Amino acid sequence: MSLFAWLRPNLPTLDDTARQRLAQLPKPAALGVCTLREQRWVVLDLETSGLNPNRDQVLSIGAVAIEDGAIDFAQQFERTLYRPSQKTNASVLIHGLGPSALAAGCDPAEALIDLLDFIGDSPVLAFHAPFDQRMLARALKESLGYRLQVPFLDVAELAPMLNPDTVLREAGLDDWVARFGLQVEERHHASADAQVTAELALILFSQARRQQLDSPLQLEQRLRGWRRRAAQSHGL
Repeated sequence: MSLFAWLRPNLPTLDDTARQRLAQLPKPAALGVCTLREQRWVVLDLETSGLNPNRDQVLSIGAVAIEDGAIDFAQQFERTLYRPSQKTNASVLIHGLGPSALAAGCDPAEALIDLLDFIGDSPVLAFHAPFDQRMLARALKESLGYRLQVPFLDVAELAPMLNPDTVLREAGLDDWVARFGLQVEERHHASADAQVTAELALILFSQARRQQLDSPLQLEQRLRGWRRRAAQSHGL
């Protein structure tokens, strides 16, 4: 075996159908200047085996689309992944995905291609997006040899940026849900969390428009400035 072959990571073996589906995926688009209402968004939530993005696994995926300024309930995505070797741990008490549910799950490669199909060229919203982005990127690389390129925006950053007068210490999703009086029937379930995150995002988009921020690109640019100011205020 050559040195270069040893250094090259082992790529997963995909059948012809999977390779063809990956080849047909649209090219990810950068955040643009269309209005927030015109932009199709995908709101994503992952349930994982833990919080270590280098070691833990994606167990289930929930997503919903925002289109024409509203949640499109005809465009929902939900998959539990086949993870028979996943041991029961403390996270099961949170998300309820025990061994029987994971043993009955979908093939991870197929589920992830289905997700990429669902996302298309839309930007992704998530609460604490860097974690979901990193977990998803690793899952795609390991199962498909695919590099995640779609842009993510973090609802956990948008909320305090657009509500500077609201003081919530280490605010989580539940805190912002309570702040805006949203009704939540279930938590720590990927589909339910994606839906409530989408409801929160729509409130934030309305606030953004009132602050003369009415495109995905404007939101991203404002976030960059907000992050810089936050880092400077903490002496970073």
